[in-house]
Amino acid sequence: MADIQDKTKLGSPSPGSSPRLARKEASPTPSGGGGVSPFSQRKREAETLQEAITATALPGDPPLLPGELLSFIAHDITYLDPFLGARTGSLYITDYKMYFKSPSDDKAEEYILHVPLGVISHVEKMGRSRSKGENAYGLEIFCKDMRTLKFAHKQETHGRRGMYERLQIVSFPISYGKNPFAYSFKQSYPTNGWEVYDPVRELKRLSVGAENVPWRISETNSDYSMCETYPTILGVPASVNDETLVLASQFRSKGRMPVLSWLHPVTHASITRSSQPLVGASRKRSKEDEDYLSAILKANKYGKKLYVMDARPKINAYANIAMGGGYELDEAYPNMDFSFLDIGNIHVMRDSLSKLQDICYPDVDDQRWYSSLEATHWLDHIKTVLGGAVKVAEVIERQRSSVLVHCTDGWDRTAQLTALAMLMLDPFYRTIQGFEIVVEKEWISFGHKFSQRLGHGDRNHSDDQRAPIFLQFIDCVWQMTVQFPYAFEFNEHFLVTILDHLYSCLFGTFIGNCEKQREKLKVRVKTMSLWSFINSQLEIYKNPLYTESIQQVLFPSASIRKLELWKGYYLRWNPRMRPQEAEFERCRHLQVLIKLLREKCQELQEQQQRESQIATVVA
Repeated sequence: MADIQDKTKLGSPSPGSSPRLARKEASPTPSGGGGVSPFSQRKREAETLQEAITATALPGDPPLLPGELLSFIAHDITYLDPFLGARTGSLYITDYKMYFKSPSDDKAEEYILHVPLGVISHVEKMGRSRSKGENAYGLEIFCKDMRTLKFAHKQETHGRRGMYERLQIVSFPISYGKNPFAYSFKQSYPTNGWEVYDPVRELKRLSVGAENVPWRISETNSDYSMCETYPTILGVPASVNDETLVLASQFRSKGRMPVLSWLHPVTHASITRSSQPLVGASRKRSKEDEDYLSAILKANKYGKKLYVMDARPKINAYANIAMGGGYELDEAYPNMDFSFLDIGNIHVMRDSLSKLQDICYPDVDDQRWYSSLEATHWLDHIKTVLGGAVKVAEVIERQRSSVLVHCTDGWDRTAQLTALAMLMLDPFYRTIQGFEIVVEKEWISFGHKFSQRLGHGDRNHSDDQRAPIFLQFIDCVWQMTVQFPYAFEFNEHFLVTILDHLYSCLFGTFIGNCEKQREKLKVRVKTMSLWSFINSQLEIYKNPLYTESIQQVLFPSASIRKLELWKGYYLRWNPRMRPQEAEFERCRHLQVLIKLLREKCQELQEQQQRESQIATVVA
């Protein structure tokens, strides 16, 4: 998303031809009360919005994307920038973004603030109509990308109510029975991002179904009857029939039985993923589940054990026994090694990010920075997640044994571990296309609950199911790119762009909680893919230091001494913490230099060949 004071940030969708705009400023909707039911109030607000967005245009409005409609305009609004001071200007709210513009004057340049509405977590009123003091009356907007924005209003105009109510409607469309803006976005791209990932093609790339490979492609879940949150195409041991698959799934939480994530091309050591077994206080067992895990073990002729890595702390796994869950019993699964990776749950991670946000924006306390950062435990969690993935990769590569990864339901910590381990083991996933496939496969297809974890379009910001699980994964990937700067085709700007559009709701990539739900929502039919946008301008996301010949397995250090806070993401809104030259600008300059050097090398080689031919003729 565009930065403050930056009209056109490289990599952001370009504004298209102006669509319809509101003919006049929409009237503020009345507050509830006086016998008006919440349902009637919501209906009236929705009708007001519909009337505004179907009106025609006025000139002079902010740049709009194809399909974007203006729904609110307010003038003489003051934005309280925590770094550059107060700026007064006009505020425009569309069905996609909040756009503030302050014109240039003798003292300051033109000032622009651009915030996609999907980034907004919640809006609170600041001060009262009789509050005294300059800029004491207005709105405070809390964002999911580390920012908190403050706007001051003049008390005598009573303009705050209109802005507040309009933001509620357009920022949280799901709560008002509307679709996210991704369903209205009409931009076209030269590539179709929905075609990046094909499950059958990816499984065949891993040699699943090939001769002498003990794994097959299963369509047992084609109607989602076996597991609602799994995809329709699965990789399973060739020795296991479909009936056993169905019975084994009944012993796993949410029906998420072990399925293939990755297969070693030589040893056939596998990474599989699942949810917890339904052991419960009565210590139940399942012959089908036990046989199924035994089949995974036998599918790797080099491994003498199947390593079962439970992402949870052991005490949490114990607690789940009382709720019908638990972990694999030693006596039920011979020739298997069990371990707990001590990764905290979603509530721990959410609390940690909240503490990190407090110390990163708006003020950074230099004197207490390190102690404050330590108190957030954010890097401790990054260490635990990254360290767990290293353990998975080490067992696969060094011990040539297979690994089963699971947590409680197998869609949060499990996805972190399998995806990171795959990046370490397979250089294909370290390319731009390969990374897109990892995200599609391990996160989107296998049912990470993006809409619930991120709260897309939902005004219930206090929902305890929200958590920064995918953000942690991307942070761990960034840590790997720092330790291995030549091994990844993509740069930091690529990762930041993914996180920006994780929240923006401009694309349909991260909308929905599972494949079944996305089919119902017709996401692939009615929205654009983020990969369409990225793959149409690949050069700005490429790492100029990438060396394709680096094919070895990566084992990053998970030591706290090696880990860093990702300043390019968490502190990017603070102008005092930004590098003078943006990372992607440096990459672009290096790419130009590399291109010139290659052209010069080619020219010298051709010159050498001509001179050699002349020398031969003369001789």
